[in-house]
Amino acid sequence: MAHAEHPRFDSAVYARRLERAAELTAEAGLDAIVVGTGPDLRYLTGVRADTFERLTALVIPATGEPYLVTARLELASLRDSAVGDLGLAIRDWVDGDDPYALALDGLGADPALAVSDALPALHVIPLAERVSVPVRLATPVLRELRMIKDDAELDALRAAGAAIDRVHARMGEWLRPGRTEAEVAADITAAIVAEGHSSAEFVIVGSGPNGADPHHEQSDRVITAEDIVVVDIGGPLGVGYNSDCTRTYCFGEPAPEIAAAYDTLERAQSAAVAAVREGATAESIDAAAREVLTEAGLGEYFIHRTGHGIGLSVHEEPYIVAGNTDRLRPGMAFSVEPGVYLPGRWGARLEDIVILTDEGPEPVNTRPRSLTRL
Repeated sequence: MAHAEHPRFDSAVYARRLERAAELTAEAGLDAIVVGTGPDLRYLTGVRADTFERLTALVIPATGEPYLVTARLELASLRDSAVGDLGLAIRDWVDGDDPYALALDGLGADPALAVSDALPALHVIPLAERVSVPVRLATPVLRELRMIKDDAELDALRAAGAAIDRVHARMGEWLRPGRTEAEVAADITAAIVAEGHSSAEFVIVGSGPNGADPHHEQSDRVITAEDIVVVDIGGPLGVGYNSDCTRTYCFGEPAPEIAAAYDTLERAQSAAVAAVREGATAESIDAAAREVLTEAGLGEYFIHRTGHGIGLSVHEEPYIVAGNTDRLRPGMAFSVEPGVYLPGRWGARLEDIVILTDEGPEPVNTRPRSLTRL
């Protein structure tokens, strides 16, 4: 791993990714893909730059060498990336130049072009105006690259999982009756950074009825001794791969109906993880969790997909959801997070990140999965 202000992988990792991207570009019948700033560009080169009104993009031809187009005043943003080590050609430009013509130069007349899904319309439209062939999305190329993690990525996800587990292990220091959700969240945020994350991407502390909202963040609600509390936390660590783990907490003996529902939730999550194997469809993992909850009469209270892929983005492919017939392959990493949400009353969620290895499913989160009494 390269040592810099912004850590990244060794340059050989990015070289392999660029080579594979060119192969997939050719297989897709494209002449080139144009990758804007964001997770895709970071995945391919380690570049963390942002695009505003000035174009910064990586062009990967199906044949020939890739090159980077960027405003001259943005060259400093390439520092700490692998661009220099890779010897990537840089086509820099200044205000008044045409960066879109620069990006297309050398690709032939009317190249078959695809763009990354994060490239703003501000840049897509000027590119599209310069070719007569409809511009496509490069998602089929980029999703195939990012969906199958290499060993370096998997190790990064394992490290992130261990770090967020250490935060959950300290929850009793902060989560207690009489404090507000926001106060607890502030302590958790500090701990996430203290455990090596560059930031806390999200901190959900949903107490009592707020736990029934899967995307509740935190509020000034005072936590009570009777509450069930959902804590969903994560963020980027090291080279930028994210953690994401949810546990549900209580303070006293839960009501029998809550205890029974949570036991069912735990069984649902276990069934879904057990269903993770090479060749299984993404939707079959969702179905495994949903079936357990439905049989217990709780199916209507499970109101979201069972999981999402994770890597440089918190949410990426593969999505573990009904209708997704993609087959799982070793190297995929995704959350398994069924939940139960009773509107206005309480909620619970149980989430681990799971890697599919050649030997089967490997959860990177290892904290107890039962309803945790503090």
